Amino acid sequence: MYEIYLHSFVLYFVVIDPFGTTPIFMSLTQHQNTKEKLKSAFEGVLTATIILIFFSLVGNFLLAYLNISLGAFKIAGGIILFIISMEMLFDKRQERKEKNIENASNNIAIFPLAIPLLSGPAAITSVIVIVGQFGDNFTYQLIGTASLISVMLITFILFYVVSKSQQFINKKVINVFSIVISIVFAGLSIQYIIDGVLSLI
Repeated sequence: MYEIYLHSFVLYFVVIDPFGTTPIFMSLTQHQNTKEKLKSAFEGVLTATIILIFFSLVGNFLLAYLNISLGAFKIAGGIILFIISMEMLFDKRQERKEKNIENASNNIAIFPLAIPLLSGPAAITSVIVIVGQFGDNFTYQLIGTASLISVMLITFILFYVVSKSQQFINKKVINVFSIVISIVFAGLSIQYIIDGVLSLI
């Protein structure tokens, strides 16, 4: 049980990237007062959580309806996650996230905070893959959902802290952390591809 929670937690933590998204949140909300920042943080995290839980519930149905095997989806997901890990390693993902600030809507909690920063393609893919691995095991699905909620809670706590004090997180520390995470992420993505190939064989 603990291993399932830990594996899901690590994957969700990497794809949602709370530490990498926090500076973006700071930039998006720089013209808001503390109360507005907290509201944006709550709405953004809540919306992203609902979206990801929705895909966790309908993921297996979508794969079955579209006649896509879990192995094929793992391979596709692994490729996507590997590309993202390379973007993180060479600091391209952060640049891409920062570009979303330029196209921010009036309601930044929904776009671009919830979509696509917190619940982007990588996060949605990870949710579907993890749920697909659990199959019909309701207990494992609950554990996976608990790990997802844990990551989103950490994200909200980080947003809450920087809303009170924007000097809390140093960008250099974030960059170092992202590099380490990207290496772990690359390993996970390759494992996804290997698992997918083996399941198809």
